[in-house]
Amino acid sequence: MSGLNPQQAAAVAYRSGPLLVLAGAGSGKTKVITEKIVRLVREDHLAPNKIAAITFTNKAAREMRERVGKLMKSEQAQELTVCTFHSMGLKFLQIEHEAAGLRRGFSIFDSDDSTSLLKELLPKGAKPDVVDGVRGLISRAKNDVLSPEQAMAAARSPREREAAEIYAEYQRRLGAFNALDFDDLIRLPVALLAGSEDLQRTWRERLRYLLVDEYQDSNPAQYAMVKLLAGPRGMFTCVGDDDQSIYAWRGANPENLNQLSVDYPNLRLIKLEQNYRCAKRILRAANALIANNPHEHLKALWSEHREGEPIRVFECRDDEHEAERVAAEISHLAEKHRAPWSDFAVLFRGNHQSRPLEKALQLLRIPYHLAGGTAFLDRGEVKDTLAWLRLVANPDDDAAFLRAVTSPKREIGSTTLAKLGELAGQRHEGLLKAAERNEVLKVLPARPSAALDGFVQLIRRFRQLSNALPAADLCRKLIEDSGLLAEVRATSRDDSLFQRRRGNLEELAGWLEAARGGGGPGELAAQLALLSHADRDDPGESVRLMSLHGSKGLEFRYVFIVGVHEGSLPHDASLDEGKIEEERRLMYVGITRAKELLHLSYPKRAKRFGEVSKNEPSRFLSEIPAAELHWVGRDAEKDAERREDVAAASLAKLAALFGD
Repeated sequence: MSGLNPQQAAAVAYRSGPLLVLAGAGSGKTKVITEKIVRLVREDHLAPNKIAAITFTNKAAREMRERVGKLMKSEQAQELTVCTFHSMGLKFLQIEHEAAGLRRGFSIFDSDDSTSLLKELLPKGAKPDVVDGVRGLISRAKNDVLSPEQAMAAARSPREREAAEIYAEYQRRLGAFNALDFDDLIRLPVALLAGSEDLQRTWRERLRYLLVDEYQDSNPAQYAMVKLLAGPRGMFTCVGDDDQSIYAWRGANPENLNQLSVDYPNLRLIKLEQNYRCAKRILRAANALIANNPHEHLKALWSEHREGEPIRVFECRDDEHEAERVAAEISHLAEKHRAPWSDFAVLFRGNHQSRPLEKALQLLRIPYHLAGGTAFLDRGEVKDTLAWLRLVANPDDDAAFLRAVTSPKREIGSTTLAKLGELAGQRHEGLLKAAERNEVLKVLPARPSAALDGFVQLIRRFRQLSNALPAADLCRKLIEDSGLLAEVRATSRDDSLFQRRRGNLEELAGWLEAARGGGGPGELAAQLALLSHADRDDPGESVRLMSLHGSKGLEFRYVFIVGVHEGSLPHDASLDEGKIEEERRLMYVGITRAKELLHLSYPKRAKRFGEVSKNEPSRFLSEIPAAELHWVGRDAEKDAERREDVAAASLAKLAALFGD
């Protein structure tokens, strides 16, 4: 197998039973997965539509599909299932909707929809943290594959019992709306498969081989889905790295890696330990750090890359000084190496740490992109349009109705909507269906009744058009005829903002145009609802500012990790909860993003609650061998070399400026 090292080749070749590939950072795991798919088709003569590759982000799925597409016939690549767990669940439920008690064209509630519904169910005036807490408990129950009844039985505190009660009513409301939330996309298929051997047989025949990426990030429900789809034969390859498990806070369970050997005693284990990303010095530092965590399966990453420069550590006066030093260093390296801005990343533990960095980069006119800004699907005009599309696709989607009927603004206020909701409840039907009834409209005041009737007529017209027009064309016509575009124009402070927002709407139509599959706007809108927010966030030619969590899966020539001090990394909250191992894994992930050069920094002083306190350097710095670090300002010889380097670069810049 050309281009594969012996361990990678072994992982690709083994296709006769369950396989766990422990793939260290930068070890070429995606190459293994894509090559294995090709071999399954070419050598095992397995039909492409019988293979499913499951990833954790839509971006990873797209990249994997593109890579497979370069290795096999395009028509074969098109038949493959390459998707996220949630997309897999959606596909399952679209096929098995009757077994799930759903009508065709069901809706998917996003986080805002779920939050709005929970606010209705909680006592009036419930604070946001209370709403978020209940939502988190319900989500955790679903990720543990617990029904409302099971969640109540498992409750151990008044808070959990209250959440279980609300969970039951929350599910009843979702059912009435013919809707699901994201967690249901995994929980419900698992529940249906677990309860039906016929479904298990059907889906095991439909998907004969599974490949699962980033398996250490799976939660109990996702593990159950894999096990139910794979069956006792275990025709799967799971790829993961226990050292990169950093999502326990959202339900990930790295123990799933160990559980595989319990459930599948014949499980084969292959380690990928050759790193193709990092300089040797960076890799030694990462290995030394992570060795302080306990391991079921110890890995020793190695590299054939060059030695690399020492890891630079900056002790700074405060966070502003830290940001200035980072910005100056980025400017220097970009000039010296003629490196594009996209070669640089600045990583931090918490998003609040980005503020001084943004200021410092702006002063030096360095373009940057802050990951986690307003995501495309969170933009108001996009959410408004999606609400209209969802309602056209599913008249029972009350959440979509409530947003669409007030976007654009018409003479329909909360009082009218509350009255409409009351009347709809009495009739046990959705809001749109109630609004279509003359006897309901007559009960309402004249002006809002007329506005509501006009809205109903528009929806009726778009539903008719949806049978004749492609989804993208329907979307464009809806944007124009609904008044949404006029609303965008009226609420934009200047023409440039209007053009940007109109461009967002056109991009949405473009997504519908490019969306795979069919079945009308309902299924396409559901697919759009699954898109993770970061997936369509294109940073362009700029320095990347992002959290350590957000950096996973990425790599950069030059990496800066800021705030490497006690209380920040490791974080105080994690220390209080005894989660030092996960914090160490987070640091490990950050270090292994760097290909050539790594900078670590921390402010010696910090202002908290109006008082200045002293920061201690992170314990993680002491866990990295001293020989791999250059503490800037402490080593006279290395500092002198550094000053000469900067001076030479400055002279070169001046010479270029004056054409010398």
